[in-house]
Amino acid sequence: MSILALNSGSTSVKYKLFSDNEQELKQGYIENVKDHFTAIKLVLREIGDLRDLAAVGHRVVHGGHKFFQPLLINDENLRALEQFNGLAPLHNPYNVAGIKAAMAFLPQAKQVAVFDTAFYHDLPAVAKFYALPLELTEKYGLRRYGFHGISHKYVMLEAAKLLKKKIDKINLISCHLGGGWSITAIKNGLPIETSMGFTPLEGLAMITRSGDIDPGIIFKLLEIMPGEIDRAKVDQLYDILNKQSGIKGLSGLTDYQTLLARMSAGQAEAKLAFDLAVTRLVKYVGAYWTMLGGKVDAIIFTGSVGSGNPTTRCQVMEKIKCLGELPMLSIKTDEELMIAREAREVVSK
Repeated sequence: MSILALNSGSTSVKYKLFSDNEQELKQGYIENVKDHFTAIKLVLREIGDLRDLAAVGHRVVHGGHKFFQPLLINDENLRALEQFNGLAPLHNPYNVAGIKAAMAFLPQAKQVAVFDTAFYHDLPAVAKFYALPLELTEKYGLRRYGFHGISHKYVMLEAAKLLKKKIDKINLISCHLGGGWSITAIKNGLPIETSMGFTPLEGLAMITRSGDIDPGIIFKLLEIMPGEIDRAKVDQLYDILNKQSGIKGLSGLTDYQTLLARMSAGQAEAKLAFDLAVTRLVKYVGAYWTMLGGKVDAIIFTGSVGSGNPTTRCQVMEKIKCLGELPMLSIKTDEELMIAREAREVVSK
């Protein structure tokens, strides 16, 4: 029985179809999506025969405080899942739209939601909590959820195979560098710290996200924006920090390969953006190395930047030579395969 993995984004749908033995049968990418029902229909048309389809696994970015295991979807828990759309407004509504379309077109198949945040559900309290009044934390769920968990879990399992180590004995620093950048410290097969928090905005400087900034900057930006503070002003600030900052804010570029080319050509803005992003990453690597007591089996680089052009990972490794001979692994992530595995495990019970 085959498993279809769907990654439904705001303007795109990525899919892979896997056989029982995890062989990739078909894969594709639909761009410029305006309507997810139409997009999923195109996906199914491209795939063709799906009579042996057992399940559809869906990437869902945020499970909130309630969903931290792969979830067999029904009408009731789908409504509950929609309550967390506000925690990841750039992702969850579109993830849910993909689920609804698949339910409509593939009623014979089981639908399984696989959460990016699930990997981090059991973070230690010191990594999970913010230094905020506890009553606000509890009332509004203001805790660190972590993201890119599907990817970090996949490359952890692959690293264990490559290093011939048992999962419960492996210590890793995993760097997912794509459009979003995140880093995770893994001790004995479990995450103990990660860079993204309540939203994917926290942590490393990314392609368009600012990453860590002084919270006082937010108040200052609101102060200098014209007009009273209203929803439009908050949305504008959200857009600045999520879509206009990071490498784009410093260099004007969103294509990372172009950034590397401009840097090689001596452009100052490109060099500043690259150096800042790498420096932030190195700071986190050093902190996580310390948290793991210096006992790190490998540092992993994944994502389109991390496992793509070697310039970034080579710069990082050069800057952390003081930590000793730290093995480096470049592993191409496969979130769709991880989603398919999780979905198969749910429907096989």
